[in-house]
Amino acid sequence: MELETRKKIIELIKSEVVPAVGCTEPVAVALCVAKATETLGCLPEKIDVRLSANILKNAMGVGIPATGMIGLPIAIALGASIGKSEYGLEVLKDVTPAAVEQGKKYIDEQRISVKLKADAPDKLYIEVIATAGNNHSKTVICGGHTDFIHISKNDDVLLDIPVTGKNDENTEVDWLNMARVYEFATTAPLSEIEFINEARILNENAAEESLHGNYGHSLGKALSRPLGRGIMGDTIFSHILSATACACDARMAGAKIPVMSNSGSGNQGICATLPVVKFAQENHNTDEELTRALILSHLTAIYVKQSLGKLSALCGCVVASTGSSCGITYLMGGTYEQITFAVKNMIANLTGMICDGAKPSCALKLASGVSTAVLSAMLAIQGECVTSVEGIIDNDVDKSIHNLTRIGKDAMDETDKYVLDIMVKK
Repeated sequence: MELETRKKIIELIKSEVVPAVGCTEPVAVALCVAKATETLGCLPEKIDVRLSANILKNAMGVGIPATGMIGLPIAIALGASIGKSEYGLEVLKDVTPAAVEQGKKYIDEQRISVKLKADAPDKLYIEVIATAGNNHSKTVICGGHTDFIHISKNDDVLLDIPVTGKNDENTEVDWLNMARVYEFATTAPLSEIEFINEARILNENAAEESLHGNYGHSLGKALSRPLGRGIMGDTIFSHILSATACACDARMAGAKIPVMSNSGSGNQGICATLPVVKFAQENHNTDEELTRALILSHLTAIYVKQSLGKLSALCGCVVASTGSSCGITYLMGGTYEQITFAVKNMIANLTGMICDGAKPSCALKLASGVSTAVLSAMLAIQGECVTSVEGIIDNDVDKSIHNLTRIGKDAMDETDKYVLDIMVKK
């Protein structure tokens, strides 16, 4: 592969695989608030937040790190009081108990307004207006969790980037395909891709943290206890499920620990990382094989997300688990053809799993996704593949992927509306 192509792919991975503290949707809102506060120059007296439906859906039921609280109000209050925009998706890493108490008071004083932006130009849209006295600032994030398109104070516009597309349509990387993903992962000089091992370190730490507390529904701990082992066995499979669920348990319940995200989602980063890591450890793969498998997993997830969009009605674990299935197939000694089999097996099974927001029960969906990843890899390594006469699968693996993303991005839009309607009316 040419050097310039490798550089483009490395740049893409590094832009999409980044550390995050807390669920990325409320954290992105906190980031937008932090920038608005910094632009205003003082703590706002009032903060008005307008969000796209998908941001609102993903931010309603998730724990905010180190607060013991759920949802947007505390994330907004902390973004204003202690948030630093320079931290990106780690904007809330400086939270303290005193800051939480201050945030609770800010909420009680009814300084925060959160509403749906019905005409949002993108599924990922955050608009913040911060006011103090006669001054106000406005910040807008659109298209990506850290992508500011507007920053202004009063009449002074500091940044204004037109929105040219909708729902990430213009962000699709048309030069990437599964063959190129595989070629890069398996042939790039090791020195150029070893950075991906930071994902292993962060996400393993998150899984370990979960064992020291009772986070969310404690699915990961349940799988590692005698009852779980009695039912699931003490196997590679159960260890993969437990580690992945553990990290999700901690993250969704608000543990103050960073995870390595993928395409704007910490859960996707967990799902693309830990199944591959656990399989490699117990299969006694080499460090190089694990590094290449992690690149294959994460880059596959990025490739799929480029056409699906950052947020959609389709659960992100479908995408990330497809990446981890590719990584596991590679660690089993699979060829490129067998890796494409794994992709098709995944798409044939998990298409249609809805996203009903970020929340502790996401651990169940991740466990479902990675269990399918292992099953798909097992079939693929034996040469078994769902064929083009079955459902939405095409002979061409890239067409199969785009069939998946067409359903998740367009066909499930109406489903997304019903999901949000159900959630806000409970």
